[in-house]
Amino acid sequence: MPQKSLPPAPFKLQWQLIIVAISLIAIVLSTIFKITSISSSDSPLLIAIIFGGIPSFFHIILKLLKGDLGADSLAAIALITAVILNQYLAAVLIILMLASGQTLEVYAMRKASSVLLALSERMPTLVHRRMINGIEDIPLLDICIGDEIVVYPHEICPVDGVVIEGQGTMDESYLTGEPYQISKAPGTSVLSGAINGESALILRAQKLPSDSRYASIVVVLQEAEQKRPTMRRLGDQIGAIFAPVALIIALAAWYLTGDVIRFLAVLVIATPCPLLIAIPITLISAISMAAKQAIIIKDPTVLERLPTCRTAIFDKTGTLTYGKPVLTDIFTDKNIDSNFILQNVASLERYSKHPLAIAILQAAKKNKLPLLDATSVSEKPGQGLNGVIEENKIHITNRKKSLETHPEIAKLLPPVSAGLECIVLFNNKYGATLHFHDAPRKDSKSFISHLTPSHQFTKIMLVSGDSESEVKYLGKLLNFSEIYASQTPEQKLAIVRSERKKAPTLFMGDGINDAPALTAATVGIAFGEYSNATAEAAGAVIMENTLKKVDELIHLSLATRKIALECAIGGMALSMIGMGFAAAGLISPVVGAILQEMIDVIAIINALRLIWSNKIETDLPKSFEQDL
Repeated sequence: MPQKSLPPAPFKLQWQLIIVAISLIAIVLSTIFKITSISSSDSPLLIAIIFGGIPSFFHIILKLLKGDLGADSLAAIALITAVILNQYLAAVLIILMLASGQTLEVYAMRKASSVLLALSERMPTLVHRRMINGIEDIPLLDICIGDEIVVYPHEICPVDGVVIEGQGTMDESYLTGEPYQISKAPGTSVLSGAINGESALILRAQKLPSDSRYASIVVVLQEAEQKRPTMRRLGDQIGAIFAPVALIIALAAWYLTGDVIRFLAVLVIATPCPLLIAIPITLISAISMAAKQAIIIKDPTVLERLPTCRTAIFDKTGTLTYGKPVLTDIFTDKNIDSNFILQNVASLERYSKHPLAIAILQAAKKNKLPLLDATSVSEKPGQGLNGVIEENKIHITNRKKSLETHPEIAKLLPPVSAGLECIVLFNNKYGATLHFHDAPRKDSKSFISHLTPSHQFTKIMLVSGDSESEVKYLGKLLNFSEIYASQTPEQKLAIVRSERKKAPTLFMGDGINDAPALTAATVGIAFGEYSNATAEAAGAVIMENTLKKVDELIHLSLATRKIALECAIGGMALSMIGMGFAAAGLISPVVGAILQEMIDVIAIINALRLIWSNKIETDLPKSFEQDL
């Protein structure tokens, strides 16, 4: 994985720092000259205007020619006015405001991105690969899937993998947000970026470094900063309205009083508008905080749109359930023992790739049933699984197919019920019916039930491609008001589009078949720790298997929106108050410049509040972690 540390400061930023220094020196020298009655006290200010004001003026003109209207246009007018009126100190203060404002914005943006940047700078450049003839150090990017990697004590794990030798602990707080040591032993998975404990571990790489979870988190910074989120565009739009309003107030003050200094003072205190700086900083702070909590925000507009969503649509498998069916009941012919059936079915199912095979094998293991040898095993598509165990012919199939070939067993079958099932034929006679359920997450019911009272969702829907009986079972369990089963990706897409016309819509799902619906929703969230964080469909990706992270994202978006509005409305309100005093002649251009600089600092400090938080607060009920 390439290192994504901060690039060196560009020439433009270096030039802004030079302008800041020149302006400050000019102000100090001019003050000294005036105190000592030196006649050329304005000379340092004129030098600062030439070296700093002319480049700043032409930079603003270029922005205006490109149609980028906003508070910067006020700066150009104020600068020219100050020079014409021989208000050189005010002119230099305007130059200082512009240069320091851009410098503060870059600093604050980097501070807001500090979590992601810290992540990117932690990865090792060399890793230890175990070979037949010993251990060799290789570059991180040379790791291949299947390589055996040695992680020594206190080293950072370089790649996602599974432990094959050694026992110990790892600190995964950088990736999960949970400050706990996670026990590791052969067979357990490890995450790139985790810090190893006291014991060396040997793991087998399961992903390339560029595809690891750590790389997925780090790449968020670059993607988020390249996108221009709606809230930032809103800030520009407000600035475009604010600029002419400020100009009208300044002109009115001049016209009504005949004092051109008041015109200048109003423009100075209105330049630049702090919301243009604070809003993008707020967004980057939120993205950085989310990454620390294992939430990948690919599209920053999610932070603005999520609080407006009133319809929530959920996929079933892997989102509200674990995506792992569990054997719940075995209905057998009264002459056959259920453990005998389970042992024979498991012995045959170990050769199958059907999703229910794992559930059957787990049930046999739980009951401590040894597996038997099977022969003549075959699994033709649509025909079920066949085999011979201890001279007994076993056929595992579905209800429809079993009735087609053996209609006489209809009276022996149990009634159709919610969930999944398979029919076992033993020597061409009815043997048993196995029932399964895809277990809902422990947190599903509490999470769904709190969406309406806590987050004002007016409609909550379950839309799944699974069978009607299974979807209805889960829907009833979680109290869904609207349920759609056996839906194709095209049908899911149509439902999402229809609901979005009525209200802003959130769609949550995992899997490729959910991609169209994720794209069409107002906000699309991909769920699950194995989701591809670089998928284009979702606006955000939850990297942990818990719905608590979804609630954290909702609360983070609410906090982001609140802080952005505070910066926008608060910054404008303070500027408007200052303009009122300036129009009344109570504030000079120099004092106005100082006050505006203070407003900028306040807005930036407020915008950085999220990055100073240790965690995201939620309002989930106390029963959230309890079983259903």
